[in-house]
Amino acid sequence: MKRPWPVTVFGILFVLAGSVGFGYHLAHRPFEPDVILISAIRLLAVLGGAFLLLGHNWARWLLLAWLAFHVVVSAFHSVQETAAHVVLFLLFAYSLFRPPASGYFRSAPPN
Repeated sequence: MKRPWPVTVFGILFVLAGSVGFGYHLAHRPFEPDVILISAIRLLAVLGGAFLLLGHNWARWLLLAWLAFHVVVSAFHSVQETAAHVVLFLLFAYSLFRPPASGYFRSAPPN
């Protein structure tokens, strides 16, 4: 089965966002106490995005949890940031848990 476009878009988006965030935190804030935790969270985005592109079902659940985590964290910052993460969360869930994308993940990962 050909990879649906939402899978491609979100997979690339997470790989890029995770990579850029990882590089930013290591380059600009390498000595902050929580840089290891932040880097691990960024690497989860890269890992999830890569395996989403490969068609692994667990990757979409990982990224949904990743987005949910960011909704909670952004609630401590601003209304605009929270709203942006909620919109991303809803778009991701709607796009990847409904056909045709959901059918892409039901079968074994493509070769």
